[in-house]
Amino acid sequence: MMRILFHNHRNHRLRSLSIYTLLTLFPLMANAQVGEYRTDLAIGVNGGYMMNRISFQPEVPQSNMGGMTGGLTIRYTCEKYFSSICAITAEVNYGQMGWKENIFDINNSPVYYQDDPDNPLFYERRINYVQIPLLARLGWGRERRGVQAFIQVGPQLGFVLSESTNTNIQPGYGTVNPRSSSIVAQETMPVEKKFDYGITGGAGVELSLPKLGHFLVEARYYFGLGNIYGNSKQDYFGKSNNSTIIIKASYLFDIIKTKNDKIK
Repeated sequence: MMRILFHNHRNHRLRSLSIYTLLTLFPLMANAQVGEYRTDLAIGVNGGYMMNRISFQPEVPQSNMGGMTGGLTIRYTCEKYFSSICAITAEVNYGQMGWKENIFDINNSPVYYQDDPDNPLFYERRINYVQIPLLARLGWGRERRGVQAFIQVGPQLGFVLSESTNTNIQPGYGTVNPRSSSIVAQETMPVEKKFDYGITGGAGVELSLPKLGHFLVEARYYFGLGNIYGNSKQDYFGKSNNSTIIIKASYLFDIIKTKNDKIK
């Protein structure tokens, strides 16, 4: 009985000491903050150009598939920490992705049908997505008037809206010169995985002008962690993930601005 009372008394003292310590340190921690808080909210639009390919395994010879992207942007700036301006950016975009095959023979020459020597074989698959990146952003420079450099990185989700094929390939029809790659299963396989996810990040510059808003130019890279086809031992491809280079411009205008005359 005495042991239980002693144990309860010791726990009560430990809890009291912990609460007292937190109450004592809280003002010190608050005073130690060096960040200047912001409550800036800006919204706008973005648009640009995408260059995508699918990383197949087994490998499919291909070049970048070009497409457009565009959508809505919202940015919340929360703090200036030392010289770094901290913000969170979210977008909802429409993106044209997919892949474009390089169809060559072993001599790296175009492959064609005997009755159509002026039109080499070609194959393109267009996959249209709605994409939602959520980015943590750090900027350095001017906030209200002037130039700011920034980097941002974060997760991105995507959902397939539609897909289409552009090709002159006729299955079962012989060519004059054989293709160097025998990997052709993807040409007749529709996208199996409609949900895409990965990591995206980039860097850019922003020009801010009072009463006009913010003008941004950015280069970004997206690395897909999901696959468009199944990748189990029973599936044909071991991986089939997106890899995208994006060049885009954005325009944002302020909805809420922090009241602080020292902000430049």
